[in-house]
Amino acid sequence: MLRVGRICTRSYSCLSVSSLLVDPQHFSGLDSPRCLDRKCHGTNWTCNSNIKFFKPRLNIVSCGACFSTITETILVQARDPSQLALEIENAIEQQRYDDAWRAHEKHVHMDGLPRKSVLSKLITGLAESCDAHWLNQSYNVVSHAFEEKHELLEKEPLIYLSLTLARCALPNLATNVVRKLIKMEAYPPVAAWSAIVAHMCQTNTGAFLAADLVMEIGYLFQNNRVDPRKKSNRPLLSMKPNSFTFNIVLTASLMFGTTRKAEQLLELMPRIGVKPEVNLLIVMARIYEKNGHRDEIQKLKRHVDEACGLSESEFRQFYDCLLSCHLKFGDLDSAVDMVLDMLRKGKNAKRSLEAAKAVLEAVENRKFYLPGEKVRAENSLSSDKSISNSKMLNYVAFFKDKAFLRIEQEARELLKLLSDKLQEHAGLVKSEHGILHPTETMYAKLVKAFLEAGNISALASFLVKASKEDSPVSTESSFVVQVINACISLGLLEQAHDLLDEMRFSGIRVGSSIYSSLLKAYCKEGQHEDDITALLKDVQQAGIQLDASCYEDLIQYRVRHNNTSGALHLFKELKNLNVLESGHKEFQMLVQGCDNSEAALTNRLVEEVRSGHMVDHAVHDWNSVIHFFCKKRLMHDAHRALNKMRALGHVPNAQTFHSLITAYAAIGGKYVEVTDLWGEMKVMASSSSMKFDQELLDSLLYCFVRGGFFLRAMEVIEMMEKSEMFIDKYKYKSLWLKYHRTLYKGKAPKVQTEAQLKRREAALHFKKWIGLT
Repeated sequence: MLRVGRICTRSYSCLSVSSLLVDPQHFSGLDSPRCLDRKCHGTNWTCNSNIKFFKPRLNIVSCGACFSTITETILVQARDPSQLALEIENAIEQQRYDDAWRAHEKHVHMDGLPRKSVLSKLITGLAESCDAHWLNQSYNVVSHAFEEKHELLEKEPLIYLSLTLARCALPNLATNVVRKLIKMEAYPPVAAWSAIVAHMCQTNTGAFLAADLVMEIGYLFQNNRVDPRKKSNRPLLSMKPNSFTFNIVLTASLMFGTTRKAEQLLELMPRIGVKPEVNLLIVMARIYEKNGHRDEIQKLKRHVDEACGLSESEFRQFYDCLLSCHLKFGDLDSAVDMVLDMLRKGKNAKRSLEAAKAVLEAVENRKFYLPGEKVRAENSLSSDKSISNSKMLNYVAFFKDKAFLRIEQEARELLKLLSDKLQEHAGLVKSEHGILHPTETMYAKLVKAFLEAGNISALASFLVKASKEDSPVSTESSFVVQVINACISLGLLEQAHDLLDEMRFSGIRVGSSIYSSLLKAYCKEGQHEDDITALLKDVQQAGIQLDASCYEDLIQYRVRHNNTSGALHLFKELKNLNVLESGHKEFQMLVQGCDNSEAALTNRLVEEVRSGHMVDHAVHDWNSVIHFFCKKRLMHDAHRALNKMRALGHVPNAQTFHSLITAYAAIGGKYVEVTDLWGEMKVMASSSSMKFDQELLDSLLYCFVRGGFFLRAMEVIEMMEKSEMFIDKYKYKSLWLKYHRTLYKGKAPKVQTEAQLKRREAALHFKKWIGLT
């Protein structure tokens, strides 16, 4: 709009006329007040918030007489803040985000931030666009308002913005908005921020930040810090994380591999008085399995067996964890006992199932569906869809849902999706009709562990017991045959022969194909005449008939080794037995390695052994010892265990260092010790292929920043950025402002050592990295 300024001062009128007399060109060529402002050096502007007045200050060389008083009207353009606020609101309603943003910038430049209602409408309007650019701009508005005048920010718009950021895969910004809400003491209810966390947990970075956020909020309530009896604490208590919040964050942490943060969350739960749900027991077991805490899983076993409401898949996941831990620690006896127990229970259950099968079939055939029963079944299938495809609520609908029921329901569906994905990772145990069975992968890992340990007698004992409990379709497809055939394929002929002898002594039938396969392998390698002779004798005593191809290989082998009499004897035996050329189909199926399910174990075992992945079981034992001492804060004993571990030739891994660093961080003040550990880690990283994960490096970085060791902190940052790991700069910026705000603020001293100079430069570099300079 236009404002009119009228200049009626006598003295200025005289000066104007005099200047015209002295220099008529002074005002020539001026078309508007803007030109006057641009071209006249002797011009000064004065204005209030609404009106700008033109005030001439002229340099006069010689002054003549004042002829008369001149009154001059000058038009000056100005903007009304209320008009700009109206423009912002109208542009947002019409989804003209560019116009709204320009009007907002003008308002901030002229009169600061707009009033609370306009600011809230701008934040939510830009958030409703779900566009990455406007979401970032909305977050920038919040950051600016938070620093300038946080009283203008309202709780509900910020919750809505954080939820939208989380849904649009911007978890770092979503986390920062929740942190700002807490600093403003506008505490978001747990139903609201749990929904935000649920959407964050769909990505790796989001799950990492969600774990940090839950820990930050949980620390506010630990050890009964907040008195629930005080009425003033009710808003804060409404933010307290519940079992569902922990469930979804723990599930996501397990899904994306941040299991050490997950274990810290498990330790936090009892300190803030949160009791786990039943299905959380399975998540706990899987976290302990990943971190190598077998004792903790065994403590959970009793609770799992007695728990009500666990599904078949959840039981399968728990026993999968327990079996995996037994293998990880090299406890083959416990693993064998579990597998045999599964086979035994499965055999008994099959008998009961077969006895009741006729009754069940009769019931199913006579069943009549009630009206709506099939509809409910169909609806349950159709409701299983991705939440990410659902439309985001607009702010009006979001604001009406005061209890946040809709977004809470979305969060529960997201948790179910994560849990379903997690079930796919259980590969050692399968279930059929509620009966648990070991998978081919489980058999392969167990047999590989026996072969690596060189304990063939124990493997043979297990095979004998397993063959008595298992009921294969045919002898050729039995578990025993596939294991021996795998040993032959791997070139472990001596072990295969030993197993074959054990099976024969125990009365376990293995069929002819395995003898033919072993004889052919002996012929191919050569120099096994004694083994071939002994094996042919066993074949003759057992009354087993070999196939034609096996006889041909044996004849060629003896001819090559100048044993013509032996070759002639085999040729006569072949003619007398009239063996078919086709041979046994089962043998060909195993040897050719076809995709038939009966040869699945053989192929899986061969792949497992050839993978070359050797497990140092003692490392897990020592890690458990070190973790125990660290948990009790007995750091001297933990270091003694670490030194003993190294002395015995076992190399520490990331789990070892993480236990130590976490303990030092909890104790506080032990930054020199952490620096020594970092030095060892760098040596190990340079001399071997060992890589350190994001959790470990983030814990190191926290310790160094907290202790002011910025030279080491920048080394960790360099390693993390080189590996493209996410770093939460907001967290470290807050840490700097809390503990090092005044560090190196003045001028550098004139005299300082080289070490002092490096420390100063590293601190200033870190300050620049977090965006404070």
